[in-house]
Amino acid sequence: MRKKELEIVLDPEVAFDAAQLEQELIKSAQVQPDQVKYIHRLKRSIDARGRQVLARVRADIYLDTPPTEVHSPVYKYPDVSDKKEVIIVGAGPAGLFAALRCIELGLKPIVLERGKDVRSRRRDLAAINKEHIVNPDSNYCFGEGGAGTYSDGKLYTRSKKRGDLQRILQIFVQHGATPDILFDAHPHIGTNKLPKIIEAIRETVRAAGGEVLFDKRVTSFILENNVMKGVTTQDGQRYTGESVILATGHSARDMFELLHQQGITIEAKPFAMGVRVEHQQQFIDSVQYKCEDRGPYLPASSYSLVQQTVYNNKQRGIFSFCMCPGGFIVPSATAPGEVVVNGMSPSRRDSKFANSGIVVAIELEDMELEKYGPLAGLHMQQELERKACEMAGGTQAAPAQLLQDFTNKKVSKNLLETSYQPGLVAVDMNKLFSEDMAYRLREGFKAFGNKMRGFLSNEAQIIGVESRTSSPVRIPRNKETLEHIQVSNLYPCGEGAGYAGGIVSAAMDGERCAEMVAIKVNQAS
Repeated sequence: MRKKELEIVLDPEVAFDAAQLEQELIKSAQVQPDQVKYIHRLKRSIDARGRQVLARVRADIYLDTPPTEVHSPVYKYPDVSDKKEVIIVGAGPAGLFAALRCIELGLKPIVLERGKDVRSRRRDLAAINKEHIVNPDSNYCFGEGGAGTYSDGKLYTRSKKRGDLQRILQIFVQHGATPDILFDAHPHIGTNKLPKIIEAIRETVRAAGGEVLFDKRVTSFILENNVMKGVTTQDGQRYTGESVILATGHSARDMFELLHQQGITIEAKPFAMGVRVEHQQQFIDSVQYKCEDRGPYLPASSYSLVQQTVYNNKQRGIFSFCMCPGGFIVPSATAPGEVVVNGMSPSRRDSKFANSGIVVAIELEDMELEKYGPLAGLHMQQELERKACEMAGGTQAAPAQLLQDFTNKKVSKNLLETSYQPGLVAVDMNKLFSEDMAYRLREGFKAFGNKMRGFLSNEAQIIGVESRTSSPVRIPRNKETLEHIQVSNLYPCGEGAGYAGGIVSAAMDGERCAEMVAIKVNQAS
């Protein structure tokens, strides 16, 4: 095997044009085009540290036939219609990738999703935005594809030790994603493209003999002597199988309450809450790229900020979360009477707005554990979300304040144009939060203003509340087998169980749980 390993620096207009990029790679390899058998692009990233913004590209140039694993493999899914069944609760990335992996390993997945299919969800999202009606089973958090489908679709993760990251991306490509996600440093599909990919994954599961069922909210677990046998859904149907993979997402509060009611061990865990801050994307570009117009080739720029704050001798981090360049702020409540905001970006990231969660770490000692036990964090979320709804008038309109006014404790007379469709109501956000959270947010924004000149101004506004950053509950499991520590044949999985933090990490966790289920089933055979 002959190959040349390259790392080159290019102008963005060259790096982001497939034909020009290929020409530059061949030129840098100092070979003739007819000598090249395959170009394996490994990584493309933006370098904005200098005066001129550049793109860095790594690639391997193969001068003879490359090994088969270099090409994007095509994963095959055999017929499992008559195989042993595994119940998977939730059709988000953890549940869907668990289903695909079960099929590969010769098991039949039965996926139960409380919400609607990905197309039908759109009507319920429109109802939230336009009519302020929240369907508790179908919204930005619940439904086929999970929370990530209609709230961004970022595929970046730091948890590469949890599984095969490239494999997850390749499966997305096999189901319709652009191959660019295989080598971009911060891959992103976009909320406008993810629904079709999710549909394709569902059809792969069904074509192999698996089942994906909708409007199937689980209302009880079927337990016998601490052995999980299956689940019962709201329509009275019972579903039993070899194991249950619980992949419900971080907002399935009724699942946490159900586990607690049925005596299945759960734990409170740290999480974070705060606001969404919204700037003009052009401002973020001007700071990050040091130019007024990024042009047609550079992607919308993002940022990552973190600061430590001290209040009453307690140190807590405040940090940016789920930054959405060229995106929108969306209503993510899962029940009437609460206001929750999240961010999303279309594939082009061409909105004139940039938004990011700015959130404060919530530790166990900040929660009322004695009163609420393992559900203490959940109650903190609910109280803040209900207060936000009440302060903004009881609809899905969100409380908001100009950023500098917030840090100066001044009520804003007027608010800015926003991407948040249900609308904004000017309030004193300092009164929305507890004294310590408001203080930490103010101090954090002041520090961020020093790190990014112009960040702290009344040309930006904060919108509340960003409270669903991660699950406030962990469902404990054995580190080796991934089974629940108390109930056998129960596999807590993904974000809702406290073991993932995004689409890719949830997908990897789903695969790992499926693999552990298969090992146990095979041992019992």
